[in-house]
Amino acid sequence: MSHFFPADILLPKENFEKWAVVACDQYTSERDYWMDVERMVEGYPSALNIILPEVYLKKDNTKRINAINETMHEYLDDDVFNEYKNSMIYVERESNHTVRRGLVGLVDLEEYEYTSGTDALIRATEATVIDRLPPRIEIRKNASLEMPHILLLVDDPELSVIEPLSKNKSDYKEAYNFRLMKGGGIVKGWFLDDKSIKKVQKSIDRLMEDKNRDMLFAVGDGNHSLATAKECYNLSKNPLQRYALVEIVNIHDKSIEFEPIYRVLFNVDAKEFIEHFKIYTDHVGGHDTQWFEYVSTKQSGFIEVKSTAKLPIGTLQAYIDRYIQAHPNVRVDYIHGSETVRNLCKAPNTLGFLFDGMKKSDLFPAISADGSLPRKTFSMGHAADKRFYIEARKI
Repeated sequence: MSHFFPADILLPKENFEKWAVVACDQYTSERDYWMDVERMVEGYPSALNIILPEVYLKKDNTKRINAINETMHEYLDDDVFNEYKNSMIYVERESNHTVRRGLVGLVDLEEYEYTSGTDALIRATEATVIDRLPPRIEIRKNASLEMPHILLLVDDPELSVIEPLSKNKSDYKEAYNFRLMKGGGIVKGWFLDDKSIKKVQKSIDRLMEDKNRDMLFAVGDGNHSLATAKECYNLSKNPLQRYALVEIVNIHDKSIEFEPIYRVLFNVDAKEFIEHFKIYTDHVGGHDTQWFEYVSTKQSGFIEVKSTAKLPIGTLQAYIDRYIQAHPNVRVDYIHGSETVRNLCKAPNTLGFLFDGMKKSDLFPAISADGSLPRKTFSMGHAADKRFYIEARKI
């Protein structure tokens, strides 16, 4: 039984450099980034016009969402795309002197669950924030297109699924080859032939023959987008929506590095938060201790607390959630990169935390044993390395 499928993939006919933009959940506190992208793509068909960057999210997104859905129809009517039937695309993403290899195709949403404790073949790596789904559902439920920034991790230590494709890429038809905007590196893609597609499917099937394996894919990036696709399928049972377009990557690929996702608190009394964090963990924590670096305008330094979770981020996130319940004016954001944290924390009433991340070798065992990790536990690379929207599919 196959668990990864070819798709009818849409690609823009021209101007890939203007079309491709980074995932919508990046640069969420850096509006200048997205304003610059708007200037760069003005007057061109662009994925920017059919996504909702989270920096622009507000209580009522109706006007922007309606415009997104209208633009999708316009792009289809205006013949913006070429369609490639029954395709998989082998992808190489060159960024920061490394090459990440992946494969774009379809997964069956009936094999995916995002709730903790599930035994589904495709699982979330971290807790899903239900409040983040409604705006995405509002877009997708009436959408005529889907585009993935979803990366699924496969545990393939023998390098049997994706890596062999790199040896044959000269035999494949090129799908695209261009430089991504704003320091995103270079991305190249090739269409697999029918023989290679079948070989990929058989290799994935062989992974599932391991009796110790109880899951196939773990969501590396884009869990909320995949959860949105699942919810829309549950609402409609539209056969086209049963599947979702994703890119799979091997967790054992040398280019895959787990970066911690840091926390920045806004409208917060930094001194009070740090003092109460220490008091709380002293009261409820265990014997082990964990270290955090904190950054604010008035004070910066290091704090050692008693652990309340296996990972440092679990200890910190649990207290942040508790603190915000008692201080609803405080807001938290999830930040990639220590330099960005330090820059944001130059503003008054802002507090950032830096800490060690998890090892990628711990991911699949941790999910199998404990279910999902704390939300926003890790990131696969920096913000500029995230997946860009390129491929699309009619839904």
